[in-house]
Amino acid sequence: MERSLFELNATGNDGSEKRLKDYEGKVVLVVNTASKCGFTPQYKGLEALWRSYKDKGLVVLGFPCDQFAHQEPGGDAEIAQFCERNFGVSFPLMSKVEVNGPKTHPVFKYLKKKAPGAIGESVKWNFTKFLVSRDGTGVTRFAPAVEPEAMESAILQALG
Repeated sequence: MERSLFELNATGNDGSEKRLKDYEGKVVLVVNTASKCGFTPQYKGLEALWRSYKDKGLVVLGFPCDQFAHQEPGGDAEIAQFCERNFGVSFPLMSKVEVNGPKTHPVFKYLKKKAPGAIGESVKWNFTKFLVSRDGTGVTRFAPAVEPEAMESAILQALG
């Protein structure tokens, strides 16, 4: 298993390869997102955190996922348009991934192993959040119902 989140890669919403090593030294908030979920309005809070703290070293990464009640049916371009149009999302969005099961994306395999949740290593629902330390090894999990604003003190602590 990787020793750090920064050893992994992901595919950006635009199809480009993203090396998470590019975020080394930053605090990274990874969220599995969906456009048709009761928690979808959290995009607004995630964007607010990104805008408030990106200059201090916070990166928010959205990973759309359609594994929960088919709440992210669209393609990558459609998802990006929805997020920008409805919530002004400017933080990086990745290509749609799976967060549970045999096709789990490596980023979520790593995060779930480092920070198991109430139901073990599975992701329970959309908008599960993982706050990753600047060295890529410390991971704190937040449940879907935790509003982004409620994570502010943990983010500030991680930012130092």
